[in-house]
Amino acid sequence: MPKQQQPITRNIPALLARTHLGHIIDRASQNNERFVVTKNGQAKAVILGIEDFLQIVKAPPQSIAELQEQAMKGGAARLTLGELEEEIAQVRTGQPKRQGTSQGTEDEDGG
Repeated sequence: MPKQQQPITRNIPALLARTHLGHIIDRASQNNERFVVTKNGQAKAVILGIEDFLQIVKAPPQSIAELQEQAMKGGAARLTLGELEEEIAQVRTGQPKRQGTSQGTEDEDGG
């Protein structure tokens, strides 16, 4: 199996990306190229091939996977963003946890 070449990264203006999107996608997927799309000189987005993307977003490290599993079991995965921010604030200030936030409150919503 041949060693895959290092990706080449190129900066391109948004207008060029818009007018040549098909060609850019072909180059990203076939030639292992990455494109940083700029607008007014600032990086705004990245275009890269799917294989390159999958290499970047591999499975999370074991420690992160364990935290995700704990969140699912403890109910934290069902919290809204506001509830999550409130819990974080309470932990930072040393306040006790509100009842019902991550203690499994399925009965409140009929579930």
